[in-house]
Amino acid sequence: MTERAGGEAIRARGLVQGVGFRPTVWRLAEACGLTGEVRNDGEGVLIRVWGDALARERFCTELRAQCPPLARLDALERTALAEAAPPGPFRIVASGGGAVRTGVVPDAATCPACRRELFDPTDRRWRYPFINCTHCGPRLSILERIPYDRANTSMAAFAMCPACAAEYADPADRRFHAQPNACGDCGPQVWLEDADGQRVVPAAFGAIDTIEAASRLLARGAIVALKGIGGFHLACDAEDRDAVARLRRRKGRYAKPFALMARDLTVIRRYAEVQDVEAELLASPAAPIVLLRAGGPQAVAGAVAPGQDTLGFMLPYSPLHHLLLADWERPLVMTSGNRAEEPQCIANDEATERLAGLADYRLLHDRAIVNRVDDSLVRVLDGAPQPLRRARGYAPAPLPLPEGLAAAPPLLALGGELKVTLCLAQDGQAVLSQHLGDLEEARTAREYGRTIDLYRALYRHEPTALAVDAHPGYRSTLIGRAWAARAGLPVLTVQHHHAHIASVLADNGWPLAGGRVLGIALDGLGYGPDGSLWGGELLVADYLGFERVAWLAPVALPGGERAVREPWRNTYAQLRAHLGWDQVRATHPDLELVRWLSAQPLAVCDRMIERGLNAPPTSSCGRLFDAVAGAVGLCREGIGYEGQAAIELEVLAGRAVAGEPGYDFALVEDERGRLVMDPAPMWQALLADLAAAVTPPVIAARFHRGLAETIVAAATRLASRHGLAAAALSGGVFQNRRLLEAVAAGLREAGLRVLVHRQVPANDGGLSLGQAAVAAARLLAGDTGAGRA
Repeated sequence: MTERAGGEAIRARGLVQGVGFRPTVWRLAEACGLTGEVRNDGEGVLIRVWGDALARERFCTELRAQCPPLARLDALERTALAEAAPPGPFRIVASGGGAVRTGVVPDAATCPACRRELFDPTDRRWRYPFINCTHCGPRLSILERIPYDRANTSMAAFAMCPACAAEYADPADRRFHAQPNACGDCGPQVWLEDADGQRVVPAAFGAIDTIEAASRLLARGAIVALKGIGGFHLACDAEDRDAVARLRRRKGRYAKPFALMARDLTVIRRYAEVQDVEAELLASPAAPIVLLRAGGPQAVAGAVAPGQDTLGFMLPYSPLHHLLLADWERPLVMTSGNRAEEPQCIANDEATERLAGLADYRLLHDRAIVNRVDDSLVRVLDGAPQPLRRARGYAPAPLPLPEGLAAAPPLLALGGELKVTLCLAQDGQAVLSQHLGDLEEARTAREYGRTIDLYRALYRHEPTALAVDAHPGYRSTLIGRAWAARAGLPVLTVQHHHAHIASVLADNGWPLAGGRVLGIALDGLGYGPDGSLWGGELLVADYLGFERVAWLAPVALPGGERAVREPWRNTYAQLRAHLGWDQVRATHPDLELVRWLSAQPLAVCDRMIERGLNAPPTSSCGRLFDAVAGAVGLCREGIGYEGQAAIELEVLAGRAVAGEPGYDFALVEDERGRLVMDPAPMWQALLADLAAAVTPPVIAARFHRGLAETIVAAATRLASRHGLAAAALSGGVFQNRRLLEAVAAGLREAGLRVLVHRQVPANDGGLSLGQAAVAAARLLAGDTGAGRA
């Protein structure tokens, strides 16, 4: 060594466990002529190196440049070491303990090297459906606790054979410390059984193995329940109309689109348009479902995605999926293994019980799924990907808390009621759980409680405060308040739409000192401080607080929750409130819409509205979409899934010729300078168009454009008045591509910076991140909520 030789401890922080980081360190240390050791511990990876100072500098540079594909290196913290170098070459040593400050890596799609081996008849893992390495395979789905070592996963049940053990122990091997490492001799096994639980013999179908037998059964029209990475799927031939119809009937899911899986991009392009950014998403390690515009020389069965102009496609992301689809020139339906609205099954006995009557066959294996992880769903909006459901492949990769929030004490945000997620904030990071579903469903509520316990255990998280939604009836709020009361913790209540805006701010790394923005929150329903239900809001906001400066004119919700499920109630309430129902009937007595509504129990609705019984006022943008959808005949009597009417209205608008003028809304200013976006003029024009036999696609397009223009006009006026330079867009309505892109373009043209979601959903799946950000800001400012719960 030269006179500048010495040693240093290098702390690597980020997603650095279970991703091949230590063998990369070993290889680079050897190449740089360094001695020392590397180990996993509770804080990440600890490297101790000795050698020439230039060599150590080169080592750090190369480590950043050659970080493994699934790793995320957030920091290298370097400290000089006084002791002498240990004897011998650089070593990888056993994991150490300590406080947990490292992240859990998401499950990752099969890498190209493993795919090649999977289909190589000369490889010892040929057609082995659990092939993996440090660059791919299950992570969160099999993890019980950290550090991410085999003993802490469901692979602990499988002792490695000598060949696998040799790979696992060799730092030069791609499978060095790949915790799920296994082969056909020592690892998990797969089998096929019929609906009665009888094992199927592959040879009976002329198949070489179980998975090929399942493939042949699918080709014959069977429905197969298969155990995947994070849960069960129900699969059938996507071109087989009878099979798809049977699956819908058995599953009790009559309208919501089914996801599709295809062997490769070539097959997908026969059914859908695929842009470059979408192709990159499909082929990424996360391998999400990507919403693509339908179109191509071939078509799936119409019942796959009724009323849609998009198809949700994904590529195979596990070896089992690759083998199943190897010979398929058309897609498979690959929908969650559950009955409508229930959580996805994850255990074999659970699937046998809950999927009875749904599947003709079950493709099972004996590796336990520890954590349920649904498929992620992504759509390209405003030119870039936006998650609609953040789960497999993305969760629970941590997000850095924005500048100014990193010093907040540990806290836990409990999310909302629908599309619920959790968010742990500690050590400058926000850990967002996978999508858990809707807490209205009892099984989801139980899973929610289990996931709270899981994440607290994984991250050894002891919250100093809890953040909850302001709605007093949300199950998440009730759980949070009861917990806070038991533990003597402060509970911070965060208004729903403030959380939405804080979520998009945190998503974009907006600093605590970044100043206020004009937040535009459009969604279904959220509890407002005035006791009404909000949902079409413009807020001047930062993390610490907000001021409501504009909103959609409130209208009663006759029947409460029933009005959410039956759009005609919103149509009637809007016409009654803005035009007067008697006037509508007098002006348009022969209109089909008026005749249809007149046959409904309007007197009951009137009594509820007049007495204020089960008819709360709401400024909801989602309910306005429902009302317009009902007016043009979409989902008038009822919806089959949340948001169906609005989604189909967006599809309908896409069938109109571009350039349709927008319907006018009135902007009414009150004495405090706040704006009310009044749709009365829109309804007058819409009814006139119906009377003139203007087609529904044109009416839908005019509504979308008029609403976007109104939002832009209100936003630009208010941004100028309040001296704001940025607008932040959030809420589930902004998953509508037509509306989002029109609003964003109008705001940018007016000179505003536009913040939209890129890492977490705009819907309530991102709510917990916003709650965590608001709570962090308030705690740092000394606000511990309104006393203890």
